[in-house]
Amino acid sequence: MRIKVKILCKDCGERFILRGKKEDGRIETGFKQCLCNNRDHFDIEEDF
Repeated sequence: MRIKVKILCKDCGERFILRGKKEDGRIETGFKQCLCNNRDHFDIEEDF
């Protein structure tokens, strides 16, 4: 099932809106890192 996902970088505040898959309660978008090279500190939430 494809869903809309909002990602917020906790380091620089950059926001991204992507489409992802929700499987077994986990969201997968393929997003790897922010423009500020942050790879770990994100808020990821499903957008309705």
